[in-house]
Amino acid sequence: MNIHYVIFLILIATFSCSEKIDKHESKIKNVVVILADDHAMKVTGAYGNHIIHTPNIDRLAQDGVLFTNAYCNSPICSASRQSILTGKYPHATGVNLLFTPFPDEGNTTIAEHLRSLGYKTAMVGKNHFNNWAWSSLYKNGLPDHGFDTLIENKDYQEFLRQNPGPQIPIGIEMYDAENVKEDIPEWMNYRNLPQPVYDAFSQGTFYANRAAEFITKNRDQPFFLWTAFFQPHHPYYYPIEYASKYNPDDMPLPEGSPEDDRWVPKKFRSLTEAERRGIIAAYYTSTEYMDKNVGLVLDAIKKNGLEESTLILYISDNGYLLNDHKRFEKHTMWEEATHQPMIIKAGNSFEKGVKKQALVEYIDVVPTILDILQQKPLRESQGKSFLPVLRNETTDQKEFVFSEYLEDNLAMVSTQKWKYVFTTGSRDLGIGYATGYGPSGIVHRLYDLENDPTEMHNLSKKVQHTKTLIHLQELMLKRFLETHPDSLKCPQELTLEGKLAWFCEPRDIGVDQSLKDAPVRVFKND
Repeated sequence: MNIHYVIFLILIATFSCSEKIDKHESKIKNVVVILADDHAMKVTGAYGNHIIHTPNIDRLAQDGVLFTNAYCNSPICSASRQSILTGKYPHATGVNLLFTPFPDEGNTTIAEHLRSLGYKTAMVGKNHFNNWAWSSLYKNGLPDHGFDTLIENKDYQEFLRQNPGPQIPIGIEMYDAENVKEDIPEWMNYRNLPQPVYDAFSQGTFYANRAAEFITKNRDQPFFLWTAFFQPHHPYYYPIEYASKYNPDDMPLPEGSPEDDRWVPKKFRSLTEAERRGIIAAYYTSTEYMDKNVGLVLDAIKKNGLEESTLILYISDNGYLLNDHKRFEKHTMWEEATHQPMIIKAGNSFEKGVKKQALVEYIDVVPTILDILQQKPLRESQGKSFLPVLRNETTDQKEFVFSEYLEDNLAMVSTQKWKYVFTTGSRDLGIGYATGYGPSGIVHRLYDLENDPTEMHNLSKKVQHTKTLIHLQELMLKRFLETHPDSLKCPQELTLEGKLAWFCEPRDIGVDQSLKDAPVRVFKND
């Protein structure tokens, strides 16, 4: 072959490879993650709800990519949040219980990784690190987990001391958090009452403004901003300007099924229909207030000319049941608690206003962000980048998703058609949600999500579904064996069911809030 022809072919190949790389070269320099607290996917305009008013989240969806099958890896605040930050399952981070301090050793967050690469980093709002529990053990102060700037509740309280705001007029009813804890309907804010504060001095607005200030201050350098709102978490906080936004009579009220009755926490069983509708109206109001604050962050990105260079991700730590299965909480594996909102926009990098049906997990967030930024992945991360899905290179991400709630020894795997849930049932439901019926013992649940999307019929005892049940159990065990730090210690003499029970026992230490500084297991044998 002529040597000149060979050189010509090499040059063409080199040019083609360069062109391919340039085609996907990322123009994204900054990252803004907006994290809601207990935001149920179905209470979002972009996900088809025509009652709720969420124009800012909706416009993000119109300009970005909306995922319809995203799942959190734990339906509880602390475990989910630290899992997202590290790209690791809760059992791998060591945070499974509500008040477990986030171990600094053995966990690398995306903030630590990006800070080492020169990014300015900030967390504004709720972190749930729980490091206050062992504050006396840290010689040089609490770990910052990679965040140069940490703005949290103590900063908001200081803001209020310096800016008390105008007096609330007499005659306006307000939510009284201190005097309603023993009255469940009042505690759940069934009267849909605002907090005693004006919007300009409210908590969510404070956090949104601090996030906007960080964006403005750092607009000329790469930054990573994690903005975590407390809303719409119970008691559904919102300022007085938002009072009476929603009529309880207009609220959707799921009925549940007889199968739910065994699992309903005692505190919810006596709620009247009017009280349930009032609680939902308060939740909707808090969601709208939160959406307004999302808008303040989005506006700051636009005003600083950063829309084309900033990756924006909207998610929630977990979902929430709004009388779904006859309860108001998230500590379950039903779809309303685990099936999550996820919307991503990265300038003009991807199609706009599209929906993706690929199965994704929240542990996939960190690998995806780093992939888009063209940075090295976290070595310990257990997630998988879904950038190929965003680029339309594939429609599939993974066969199944996994979630765990080890407060109640509970784990779940789900494909797009089938969901399997396992619990040891060794205790009644914990952290204040006891049913009063006592421990259930081992329970298996199997739901056909295509034909029974509201999960009303447990098919685990149907002989025709035995193979499906065993397959999903094997997938769950496989996930534990691949990712659990104690997997090599699992006794081999145990049955499949026994191994699942062994992995569903939490290894971490929780903290009893009433003791403030004494590490104990959250669950105690009374």
